Amino acid sequence: MGQESRPELRRARGVGVALRHGRGEAALLRAAIPTRSCHRRPRLEAGKHVFVEKPPAMRGVEMEELCELAEERGLVLMPGHLLLYHPGVQKLKELVDRGELGDVLCVYGNRKNLGTIRTYENALWSLGVHDLSVLLYLIDEEPSELWAHGNAFLNRGVEDVVFCYLRFPSGKIAHMHLSWLDPHKTRQITVVGRDKMVVFDDMELERKITVYDKAPEQPTTTYGEWRTRTGDIWSPKIPNAEPLRLECEYFLALVRGEGDAQRPARDGLVVVRALEQLQASLEAVTA
Repeated sequence: MGQESRPELRRARGVGVALRHGRGEAALLRAAIPTRSCHRRPRLEAGKHVFVEKPPAMRGVEMEELCELAEERGLVLMPGHLLLYHPGVQKLKELVDRGELGDVLCVYGNRKNLGTIRTYENALWSLGVHDLSVLLYLIDEEPSELWAHGNAFLNRGVEDVVFCYLRFPSGKIAHMHLSWLDPHKTRQITVVGRDKMVVFDDMELERKITVYDKAPEQPTTTYGEWRTRTGDIWSPKIPNAEPLRLECEYFLALVRGEGDAQRPARDGLVVVRALEQLQASLEAVTA
């Protein structure tokens, strides 16, 4: 979707693109993480809907102010959590919400590779924001406990490897392994349910989602002893739709007044709060 072929798009001072949709105008912004929040407020104050690269802010208080401003002005503030619009993640959410897996016990993400090595943001902010948005989307709760451990092996103060742990009020837990120092390129999210388990593997070309009909069980005939049960393994068909196109279409639908215009900002606030607490935990451990 090049700017040259879309006359309704125009450059906005080098930090984004302004998109005119009917009588309203929206700003599509991409900037380095530390400078993002300073670009959001002026555009919201100018009455523009904002579609912003993730994360939209570095601190929860900044994001709260942006959410309040967007709500007061009746504007859309949508963080670009691209994975949420991936058809595979949508199928994952469908399986969780309709109870196909039974009660969800834990969710974990692995996002690893050798590179790209960053110097201005650590693995939590560079890689973790992707999986964190999905974990929170699937569990649909704000975490009550967050811990992070990591180490900066290559660049001082920039953690290359980070391990995160989250606990939720319902008792569910989640963790993330984030690294650009790993021999394996892995992009996986696993959901462990009481009845079934499912894996989303974005590196797979055909089997993006694999459902495992396996779980522990406690039959009455074994006097309370736990044993494991293994059944079928299957992969549902996933539409071959481009997540970025679906994300942009959703943003435009919100601009047209379709759906809950404030939901993306509120969900983004939960992600920013979690990132901020994980970063604080990381700094406390490495101090």
